[in-house]
Amino acid sequence: MAGMEIAPLRPWDDFFPGAERFAKPDLGDLTKWNNRVISNLLYYQTNYFAVAIVVFLIVGFLNPLGMFLGGAVVTLVFMGSVWAGENKAMIKNFKRKNPTLFIIAVMGTSYFLLSLCGGVMVFIFGITFPLLLILVHASLRLRSMKNKLENKIEGVGLKKTPMGVILDLLDQQEEKINKIQDFLESKMKD
Repeated sequence: MAGMEIAPLRPWDDFFPGAERFAKPDLGDLTKWNNRVISNLLYYQTNYFAVAIVVFLIVGFLNPLGMFLGGAVVTLVFMGSVWAGENKAMIKNFKRKNPTLFIIAVMGTSYFLLSLCGGVMVFIFGITFPLLLILVHASLRLRSMKNKLENKIEGVGLKKTPMGVILDLLDQQEEKINKIQDFLESKMKD
């Protein structure tokens, strides 16, 4: 992961600025909603990781073995799904067109496997709850100009961050990179 940069921790008053910077997403325009979520995931990624780590630590202190087992199962299922997506065109297309359903399938499979081990409550509170918090914030938080600029820099490949890698694994940035690359190539020809 050469050239990986950690995004800065955004000020908490920017992360939770007040009701005026939050709005319900337009459920009729899934592309716009997806762009908002991806932009916020990239811009606030360090804040999201901090929130997730705090929840992981709290649940981990309450049930360390269950949290380790839950984390291992989710990681293995996610990596197996990404591997399958890279090797099977049908899964890759599904993952690209339906990232939310793909994540729900990964979480559902993880839930099923953990229910066999009796670790469902740890899964719900330690793994699913932080993801839900992140998704809700990323869906409701309106983008700022600075947020959009950071997203473009990440999309062009000038900067590579941990969330960018995760989004690449979910095939959520490839189309944007191709559009930007096509635009830049057309300008260079002119």
